[in-house]
Amino acid sequence: MEKKSFYWGASTSAFQVEGGYGEGGKGVATTDVRKVPAGVADSKVASDQYHHLKEDVLLMKELGITLYRFSFNWTRIMGDGYEENPAGIAFYNQLIDLCLENGITPFPTLYHFEMPQRFVEDFAGWQSRKCVEQFVKYAEICFRHFGDRVKYWGTINEQLIASAATDLNGNHETNPELKMKHMYQMSYHMSLAEKKTIEVFRKIVKDGKFGPICSMQVVYPETPAPNDILAARNAQDFLQNCFLDMSVFGKYPTSYSNYLKNKGWYPESEEEDAAVLKNNRPDFIGINYYCSTCVRALAEGEDNSKLPPFYRNELFTLGNNPHLTKTQWMEFGIDPEGLYIGMRDIYERYGLPMVVTENGLAYSDVLEGETVSDHYRIDYLEQHIKQCERLVEEGYPVFGYCPWSLLDLVSSHQGFKKRYGLVYVDRTDEDVKDCRRIPKESYFWYKNRIQSNK
Repeated sequence: MEKKSFYWGASTSAFQVEGGYGEGGKGVATTDVRKVPAGVADSKVASDQYHHLKEDVLLMKELGITLYRFSFNWTRIMGDGYEENPAGIAFYNQLIDLCLENGITPFPTLYHFEMPQRFVEDFAGWQSRKCVEQFVKYAEICFRHFGDRVKYWGTINEQLIASAATDLNGNHETNPELKMKHMYQMSYHMSLAEKKTIEVFRKIVKDGKFGPICSMQVVYPETPAPNDILAARNAQDFLQNCFLDMSVFGKYPTSYSNYLKNKGWYPESEEEDAAVLKNNRPDFIGINYYCSTCVRALAEGEDNSKLPPFYRNELFTLGNNPHLTKTQWMEFGIDPEGLYIGMRDIYERYGLPMVVTENGLAYSDVLEGETVSDHYRIDYLEQHIKQCERLVEEGYPVFGYCPWSLLDLVSSHQGFKKRYGLVYVDRTDEDVKDCRRIPKESYFWYKNRIQSNK
């Protein structure tokens, strides 16, 4: 990919990389109080980017990336959620300015799971329309402070996960039926907040681009049996299309709507919502992709209540794809061609430019001396970059690629045992040490890969 308009980047998220808990006026987020298993690192220090900011930007510059996809932490910008925090705004101003001074385009996401805990306590977070109002207020503050320099913006990261992960969104309802109803209501409010935010964005950042960051779902049927084919199509609607159809078209897929209505889970709305949802379209779609999914029809009497929330229905359940290589952290199997298949489908359905915002391989990397030999990660990234090149060569509008992640960061449930970074962060779950940065072999490989495409 030799076009100068293509961005080579890398990604992180605030709660997984920043640390700085309680410093600089930061408030308490759901990500700060979620239950973390014993012996697993939490996000209070994370990778300590809060104290390594200049060093990390210099590592980006040396790497040669031209795009840094990160997230604003709502509670660093807004403290407890209600009033802006000048120290937090200053921190992100510093990050943005450092990026620009070093030839790197800043690309923040407004919401990457960091819900102010105060909102959960005051009105149950995304369950309430009050959260929509607060999100739009927060977004407008970001646009006014940073919009003069930031032109690419992500709205909500992985709405599928943001809606379903109770430790991140505060949906602690014990009644299973009511909990599902709350989940779909929360998802609707996220969509409404995104649309209202786009409306404000157009007035403030007139030359900016704005888009959702989706957890792309490439769903294969376990067999060619018609009921498995239908299960895969239903899964596609429940795990991806319901979010992107709402983002782009302002409505849900018909089959999805019918199912929620029959179950009594269809979200409540107000009459004026329809115009807001329809009239505010994004400019691009961010693609998070790690692996594909395989599903099958749910057998009669089969219990799927232990599966993730969006799988808890009678329409499909997880299957097995024997054609893919599985790893410790990639239980569904490595599938580079899935990136091509999924992005091609997304473009044909939505017709918007795309950028890969996350793509990476987790591994329990080992530091030997001053070296981390992560040839497995190099192989994974190379195979997926080739699929991006294939898309560009065929004329699909893919304008950037960002591996997950720039440096090792705290995983949601596996702490620092599960590493994705191009840069090793020298700490363990039990011992923070000094979080020293040590570029891995994949860092130098990616640097050369970028150079060869200039």
